[in-house]
Amino acid sequence: MRYTRVSVGGRAVWGRVGETDVELLSGSPLEGDPTVIGTVPVATARWLPPVVPPVFYAVGMNYPRHIEHAAKLGNPAAVVPERPEVGYRANNALTGHRSPIVRPAEVEGRFEAEPELVAVIGRTLRHATHDQAREAVFGWTIGNDVSARTWQHQDRTFWRSKNADTFKPMGPWIETDVDALAQTTTLRVNGEVRASFATGDMVFDPYDYIVEITRHNTLQPGDVLWMGAESTCRLEPGDTVDVEISGIGVLSNPVHLEGTPA
Repeated sequence: MRYTRVSVGGRAVWGRVGETDVELLSGSPLEGDPTVIGTVPVATARWLPPVVPPVFYAVGMNYPRHIEHAAKLGNPAAVVPERPEVGYRANNALTGHRSPIVRPAEVEGRFEAEPELVAVIGRTLRHATHDQAREAVFGWTIGNDVSARTWQHQDRTFWRSKNADTFKPMGPWIETDVDALAQTTTLRVNGEVRASFATGDMVFDPYDYIVEITRHNTLQPGDVLWMGAESTCRLEPGDTVDVEISGIGVLSNPVHLEGTPA
């Protein structure tokens, strides 16, 4: 099953995605069994981030080749982690499928995309076992972790470099019936493949992180966990970036320069 959120008359509505139509739902599938209240065509749907998380968790340096590449660039943090450690991102950075990624006018240097698998939590969880962690995942979606690297090096935190408005496209939907770790992640810019890797080739998998998080934090339905990327790719205004994870879908976003016409 594929669930999403779309804008209908300026209002966010949950939907169930079919081949040609999105069935509009009376409420969130994370909170019960909603009924169908209408439809909109898939072709004209205005996609929103498929969930607005109570807490936005994110993983870094979780693919061996990413760590190796970062180490060659002199990043002192580029070491294989000894245990799952998680960070946070800001909901204001979220944007939906087909919505623009806006590069701030003052950003200079590397402006990059990272294609990521995203786990969506479906139940309240504390002190989880590995099996409970598996059962707690409602489904999977796709994220594009956009970063302004100069800001990342200038600031003591990632508050601008990873959390500026539109820097976290997510969508287009949540897929509930897929073995996410058996898939392939592909990053394309203007139709050209820039990266492709085995989605599950992680140092620690999502369930390892869920177990670790719930040792200290209670996970809630709708929380998301972005799982990191193996590769990065530079973006420029005028580009269109696609992140595809087989078995889930394609997240596509144009890149605009702040202050220029859309």
